[in-house]
Amino acid sequence: MPEYSSLFVCLMGMGVVFFGLICLIVLTMIMGKIVGGRAAPAVSAPVPAAAVSAAPEGSRQEIAAAVSAAIAEELGTSITGIRIVSMKKL
Repeated sequence: MPEYSSLFVCLMGMGVVFFGLICLIVLTMIMGKIVGGRAAPAVSAPVPAAAVSAAPEGSRQEIAAAVSAAIAEELGTSITGIRIVSMKKL
């Protein structure tokens, strides 16, 4: 059995790893094109983000209304369908 130098083993190992990673990237791109071609999600216009203050000054009802409006917007439902049971400060 031939003896290989440490440098050869190291370079061969890195080459195999990079080849495997490149194969994974190519396969992921191909699968993305195949699966993504069927159902393209509708992209809505980006909404400008409001400035977030460090300590919100307002009553709990106003904060709950803002949170429920944000959740309803994200889920694409009506605000009447959102019910917040409790809120905890993180």
